[in-house]
Amino acid sequence: PRMAQEAAPVLLLVLARLVASTWHEGSGYYLESHTNEVYAEEPPPEPALDYRRVPQWCATLNIHRGEATCYSPRGSSYRSSLGTRCELSCTRGYRLVGPSAVQCLPNRHWSGMAYCRQIRCHVLPAVLRGSYVCSAGVQMDSRCDYTCLPGYQLEGDRSRICMEDGRWSGSEPVCVDLEPPKIRCPDSRERIAEPGKLTATVYWDAPRVRDSADGVIKRVMLRGPEPGSEFPEGEHVIRYTAHDQAYNRASCKFRIRVQVRRCPVLKPPQNGYISCTSDGNNYGATCEYLCDGGYERQGTSLRVCQSTQQWTGSQPLCAPMQINTDVNSAASLLDQFHEKRRLFVISAPDPSDRYYKMQISMLQQAACGLDLRHVTTVELVGQPPHEVGRIREHRLSLGIIEELRRFLHLTRSHFSAVLLDKAGTDRERYISPVSPDELFVFIDTYLLSEREAARRAQGGDPCE
Repeated sequence: PRMAQEAAPVLLLVLARLVASTWHEGSGYYLESHTNEVYAEEPPPEPALDYRRVPQWCATLNIHRGEATCYSPRGSSYRSSLGTRCELSCTRGYRLVGPSAVQCLPNRHWSGMAYCRQIRCHVLPAVLRGSYVCSAGVQMDSRCDYTCLPGYQLEGDRSRICMEDGRWSGSEPVCVDLEPPKIRCPDSRERIAEPGKLTATVYWDAPRVRDSADGVIKRVMLRGPEPGSEFPEGEHVIRYTAHDQAYNRASCKFRIRVQVRRCPVLKPPQNGYISCTSDGNNYGATCEYLCDGGYERQGTSLRVCQSTQQWTGSQPLCAPMQINTDVNSAASLLDQFHEKRRLFVISAPDPSDRYYKMQISMLQQAACGLDLRHVTTVELVGQPPHEVGRIREHRLSLGIIEELRRFLHLTRSHFSAVLLDKAGTDRERYISPVSPDELFVFIDTYLLSEREAARRAQGGDPCE
């Protein structure tokens, strides 16, 4: 009977071991390796009695993944006698579930039940544009390292550790796009100005732009002329700036150099000048040689600057104008001065005429100003058969004198003068001598062409 009594089941507090090898014993959770999926635990089995040490008042405490430190009133040799008090603790990585201390009661039961459950943190949320890898899932001391997708950088904690209180250290990091886009501009280039121009039309392809993060380029801005624009002589810098969706930006630049091919600068001929197109000596420019009034061009009239930076032809000369008075009509005489010289025709009844002598005297003193304004003097003096007509040292026949008087409506009875422009048109008449200053003011105001006015403004008055 005594043996049966000793073998009778006694209800004791036992923290039992879970049997399946795939269970983390005492955790209450089933964890597949390297995953964050969690399943509900099965209820722990009923404590089992340990009869290895008999006789005992209460069953021997055996806490899996933990330790019981007991104090018996009968001495240290007795660990489960009546009145024994045991303090319960768990090994690192486990947390005690139940009372932290129990006592062996007279009813041969311990005063409470407890077991050690594995410490686990919650599953970390996914990281936008990144990921993490954990060393031991969600167990304590598991370290999770964060990484970001290419083109993104991590801001915040790079690693988080599951701590003893079941919480992760640090805070959740984020992956941000801090890397500027990649931009590559076209190569720099050099162009020759187009013929007859000081500019060159330059084309190029848009820059190549790539974003290392999400591949989205928000905008590309150009600082400078558009492709296909005309660029003047010199060096020009073209800049592009690209922005991605995170407003990171990158820039690039390239240079365009426009060269103008030029010929040697032409010198104007003596008693003449040059009128050139474009810039005067650039590739394609055309220069025309012109002679002053009273001079005639001998040689080529136009020269062109070639791509070889050499002029075509050779420089002409401006020779004194040859006046031919041996003509059959006044029209033939006047035609020699057409678009070359202005004529100031003086008519007087007699060489001793007071007005005539006064007029000739003033004109002789202003010879430089007359030649500067391309004015040739024609004198018709006296009465037939002794009437005299002359242009400088050239004498006119009586027939030509008569035709001129009729054509210009000049009488022999008194002094008069008429000013003809280069087209042979009557522009002003005088019945008394006119001073050179008055004559020059009229010519400079009304008769000068744009080209003559420009030359006068550029060269000034060499007669002063």
